[in-house]
Amino acid sequence: MKHQLISVWNGFVQPMLRRPERVQFAALCYDVDGPGKKILLITSRGTGRWILPKGWPIDGLESPASALQEAWEEAGVRCGEASPVPLGSYHYDKGLPGDWNVPVKTTVYPVRVLELAEDYPEADERRRKWVAPAEAAEMVDEPELKDLLAAF
Repeated sequence: MKHQLISVWNGFVQPMLRRPERVQFAALCYDVDGPGKKILLITSRGTGRWILPKGWPIDGLESPASALQEAWEEAGVRCGEASPVPLGSYHYDKGLPGDWNVPVKTTVYPVRVLELAEDYPEADERRRKWVAPAEAAEMVDEPELKDLLAAF
């Protein structure tokens, strides 16, 4: 009887109680000028950890355009070319007010940076840094994102 209850809980009840995964779009901003490819990382506003510019879908914009908009607001990418094909995706738990988290699947679009602005909407809230892909992989926390950056 105990095995049957556990089976019903794990196979039916628990999945029904889980919140659905949310979706975000990220911009893997890169530059190929100079001796090697560089990736632009930014700090998160809350914890200061290194991340990619990312955000929720924006009404009226396709996924790559949403990623490009986040690259402008969070990292100052004034002009960039977003690939229509995602590089991949990663998962993380986003902390929300009230001390609870929601699971998020973040689809990553490569964005070639053509022009970077010094003055942009979140310039006073974040730091940014150009690094090699291997260094970027070491700086972020999410294992799946580490893999994407290391392979880029």
